[in-house]
Amino acid sequence: MAKTKKHLRRKRGSLLVTLSIIFAVSVILRVGTMDMSFVSRAEASDPEPAGHTVGPTAPIRAALDEVTALRDRLAAREAVIDDRERAVDVAQALIEERLAVLEAAETRLEALIQTSDSAAEADLARLTEVYQTMDPDQTAALFSQMDPNFAAGFLTRMSPAATGAVMAELDPTIAYAISVVIATRNATAPTLQQPAAEPGTDTES
Repeated sequence: MAKTKKHLRRKRGSLLVTLSIIFAVSVILRVGTMDMSFVSRAEASDPEPAGHTVGPTAPIRAALDEVTALRDRLAAREAVIDDRERAVDVAQALIEERLAVLEAAETRLEALIQTSDSAAEADLARLTEVYQTMDPDQTAALFSQMDPNFAAGFLTRMSPAATGAVMAELDPTIAYAISVVIATRNATAPTLQQPAAEPGTDTES
């Protein structure tokens, strides 16, 4: 897209120069025709000495100077535009480079988080296995010192038999608090919906 715009600007600048040159040439031709007519009449009345060459007149020189100045101005303007486009390209390349660095850092961070989560899950599984193999009264004593949310997390990972044995050893108040946490988690957990019975299908057994 940027290259297309640059090409259009250069093409427009070249077109302006071409039009200016055509205009200047037409002026030169008109002025030159008038000058040649004047010179012819002058030569007829007063011939010039041999070897004398009629040079360009002041209007022709002025037109040529104007064309040259216009061409120089257009070239300078085009150079400024090119410099700005190069600056924009450099800035865009820098932005893309920084975006690439940020994306790489984000990828590394996600990998670290995933590794940390995996390690934490493994530690939690090992700790749950330890609590499950302990005597129920010892595990109940530890869970009594925990926040009910943490104790509920371990109990939901243990086997039903181990969970029942530990809950039986807990103080009823603590056991009730842990049971409320577990029930709340189960109530808010997503459940699979049973597929709707097709019309005409007998669902009664």
